[in-house]
Amino acid sequence: MTQSLTIARPDDWHLHLRDGAMLNAVLPETARDFARAIIMPNLVPPVVTGAQATAYRDRILAALPEGMDFTPLMTLYLTEDTDPADMEAAHASGLINAVKLYPAGATTNSSSGVSNFSNVRACLEKMAEIGLPMCVHGEVTDHDIDIFDREAVFIDRVLDPIRRATPGLRVIMEHITTSNGVDYVKANDTDLGATITTHHLIINRNHILAGGIKPHYYCLPVAKREEHRLALRAAATSGDARFFLGTDSAPHTDALKEHPCGCAGCFTATNTMPLLAHVFEEENALDKLEGFASRHGPAFYRLPVNSDTLTLTKSDAVTEFPTKLEAGEDTVTVFDPGFPIHWSVAR
Repeated sequence: MTQSLTIARPDDWHLHLRDGAMLNAVLPETARDFARAIIMPNLVPPVVTGAQATAYRDRILAALPEGMDFTPLMTLYLTEDTDPADMEAAHASGLINAVKLYPAGATTNSSSGVSNFSNVRACLEKMAEIGLPMCVHGEVTDHDIDIFDREAVFIDRVLDPIRRATPGLRVIMEHITTSNGVDYVKANDTDLGATITTHHLIINRNHILAGGIKPHYYCLPVAKREEHRLALRAAATSGDARFFLGTDSAPHTDALKEHPCGCAGCFTATNTMPLLAHVFEEENALDKLEGFASRHGPAFYRLPVNSDTLTLTKSDAVTEFPTKLEAGEDTVTVFDPGFPIHWSVAR
């Protein structure tokens, strides 16, 4: 028996495309299903000015295969030297849709991030004034704070004080991983949203550590206890418009993942929509999938919902996904949920 679900074409509100050979390899995997994506700026060097964002957007569009319809939504990487005037001009021109805050050292290529938050006060106030959203990697980086507690501590120590000091600042808590993050969003009615990744709906920390280290499940923020995964599932499938999809699909070569200091990130662009259909069906919430993947994000970013559609079908046959993707002379491993999936995107 075949089951079918048609939704407005989804968007990805947190995506890593990298550059060069990796960009060429992974971009089609997103553009096949998603109409738009918020593009992360943590290249080396990072995308910190309007001119750099323009150049990166042009490289993305040049790499887009002919016949694919996809719009990259650009961001700037917030540093303590970011020029508020350049940021404002990039937003006014329609070039950028958000600014990304990385605490220094929080994740891949975040060494240029913010250490002293008072040094970005002028930028935060300008963002609140012009309605430019701030995407936040919400973790503290203090070595004395346990890695599994860093999101909760960030909310209390950094995020809440920033929001209280900057009325009107529109914030997206990206890739939340805890019930603390869910509860904080629910307690705030305005100017706050949160993205949830595909993989954090599927894995908990046991998947990374039990029975041997699984490097292709290692991500930042790291997956937490099962109780947190269940809280994320409840939020994503609730229909609450403050929660929406941001895959944080983060490709790394297998050589860098399977390394003594393995890189953090799960590559989910290839199979996100079938995986989400599986998750939402398990939660008896298929009717909420369109909101999470296609409607809540545009509403927060004040953009129209896509006019075209995407159809998912379910059959008795197990859907086969590629295990690896060629990226130049390297390979990238596609996220494996660890169980059979019967959903696929109709082509």
